[in-house]
Amino acid sequence: MRKWHRWLSLFFGMFMLWIATTGVLSQAAELLPGESAAAAPASAAPPGFQCPEGWRCMPPRPEGGARALVGLLHHLHSGESFGPIGVAVSVLSGLALIFFSVSGIWLYVQMWRLRSDRKLMPRWFWK
Repeated sequence: MRKWHRWLSLFFGMFMLWIATTGVLSQAAELLPGESAAAAPASAAPPGFQCPEGWRCMPPRPEGGARALVGLLHHLHSGESFGPIGVAVSVLSGLALIFFSVSGIWLYVQMWRLRSDRKLMPRWFWK
């Protein structure tokens, strides 16, 4: 298990760093001062447009600003900007993160059991 944990971390580590960075930047862009989606003035519907009964018609979002940056970062974060291969790598990176979590706990428990089997003082952390 340790070998798989190490080798897969070499490959997926750079993708997870990319996903984490774009995720943090996406959240930070929401906090930027400026025009927010709620404070944006509603643009009027085109002349002669009527919203069908029972529908909730929304005016188009304004171009630019923090919303455009968040949209760009979301596409980079999810891999959509790189096509189907980017989305597949993003999904595989998420699955790898689950694997690393489970295998890391597994390796830690194995080391802890081995240490307690040797009649040494069991500790949660090693020096």
